Amino acid sequence: MASTATEPSALPLAQTAKPISEPKPGPVLAEYTDFRLYLKDVYDHRRATESTGLRSYSYSTFSAAADIKSPNYLKLIIEGRRNLSEDMITRFAKALRLNKPEADEFRALVRYGQCTEPLERNHFLRELADLRARRAFDAGQINQRSWDKVPGWIGWVIYAMAEQSNVAFDADKIQKLFRAKASPDEIRESLKKLLESGELTKHPETGEIVKNRDLVDSPQDLPVALIRKLQSELIYLGIESLFRDSPKDREFGAMTVAMTEEEFQAVRFEIRQLRKRLQKDIMVKRASTKGDRVYQLNIQLFPVTEKA
Repeated sequence: MASTATEPSALPLAQTAKPISEPKPGPVLAEYTDFRLYLKDVYDHRRATESTGLRSYSYSTFSAAADIKSPNYLKLIIEGRRNLSEDMITRFAKALRLNKPEADEFRALVRYGQCTEPLERNHFLRELADLRARRAFDAGQINQRSWDKVPGWIGWVIYAMAEQSNVAFDADKIQKLFRAKASPDEIRESLKKLLESGELTKHPETGEIVKNRDLVDSPQDLPVALIRKLQSELIYLGIESLFRDSPKDREFGAMTVAMTEEEFQAVRFEIRQLRKRLQKDIMVKRASTKGDRVYQLNIQLFPVTEKA
């Protein structure tokens, strides 16, 4: 009986003990395309989670961590009244407590956000997409099979060249046909992967390089980071063409118009149907004849304002 006397007193302690709350996760760098908004959200998060009764987290706290004399420098950056130099990017990465891969991503994000020249800006966006895809792969968010399955823009062009007439599948000769910049080593590696994976194959009788199967079977199942990486590369090719090619060698058009959500969905559906119809019609023709060149068709529909 003596042993039961202590049991009731132990029970209320267990019932009233408060669980240790998990700290709220901070802003995720990979989710941002505006570095100033990222900085603002990080600051707001730290002010809410790291302030104490004795001292609040402030702009000067961040400046001290970044070894910056101006106590309001972060505020000026967030408000767009200052830009970050390469040295300041390094200091900010330190104050943001970013590791090396994250710091590289932050640097690309800042370069993209501060650049005003279109071609260079898109170059930084492409770099940012590459870094984010690589980080997602290193973190296990993209498996090896998916990574190997989706080639970069070089692989897509080489794959399409199987239906172009008079192409010798030699890396040096292919490079001379490329209008965008690519090294023979990059071309050689991409061609090797396409042949090893079976997307391209050598015809047993003629020795000709031909398509063997679709490059991507189920694009809807691919990780978002990989899709963004590829699409940013292909869009970048379009930007290069805008500055390089004569208008008679390309067709660029744009339409800026207000739409309802219902109209947007209808236009989106029409664009998808158009792309599928064009691809099907051209594939039928390529079954009997070769093409003269490889072309890239980019169709873009995206919002440029928020709802009022």
